[in-house]
Amino acid sequence: MKRRKSPAFDPEIFLAQAGVGRTLLQLEKKQVLFSQGEAADEIFFIRKGKIKLSVLSPSGKEATLALLGPGDFVGEECVAAAQSLRLTTATALADCTVLKIVRKTMVEALHEEHALSDTFVAFLLARNARIQEDLTDQLFNSSEKRLARILLLLAQFGKDGASETVIPKISQEALAEMVGTTRSRVSFFMNRFRKMGFIEYKGELRVHSSLLNVILHD
Repeated sequence: MKRRKSPAFDPEIFLAQAGVGRTLLQLEKKQVLFSQGEAADEIFFIRKGKIKLSVLSPSGKEATLALLGPGDFVGEECVAAAQSLRLTTATALADCTVLKIVRKTMVEALHEEHALSDTFVAFLLARNARIQEDLTDQLFNSSEKRLARILLLLAQFGKDGASETVIPKISQEALAEMVGTTRSRVSFFMNRFRKMGFIEYKGELRVHSSLLNVILHD
């Protein structure tokens, strides 16, 4: 009897639906996905929405490390057996759908399925490049440029050809925390961006690709 061939592994299907060791979760805005110091035994894949990664210093000061969206992994440090605790806190910036994958399930799939390994490595390389860009941004750019970059990241500018996107409602206090400046400075820059036609906000915040001019201008 001819043996039936197993269907080819598709990483998009694996990362899209629940299964053994995989659970789809719905998060509400401001809901914490995991907290700094917790056991790191699961990895998450964002299907919908936006997640903020932050870290809290011993003195209680919070800093935003990354803004993540659909197609990004969160908590990937758990794949390395050496890292048993969360180094960051992940919080939903908007309503989110995420796939929770048990560490053992993810490690086994990475060992067995090259297509998933390729997807995961590509994400890690892109994340590393983004971290370097963030560091450069903090070291050399003004708070106005950092705000422009954060708004473009929230709008996922350049991802899937997007050039003008409505982003989730976010307070100026939250933006000030991400930029590393005061709320009054954020308010000043937001008003300037609006007057120059780079952004619109009439109940919702819409970011135009022309906001790139702020980053590119010396």
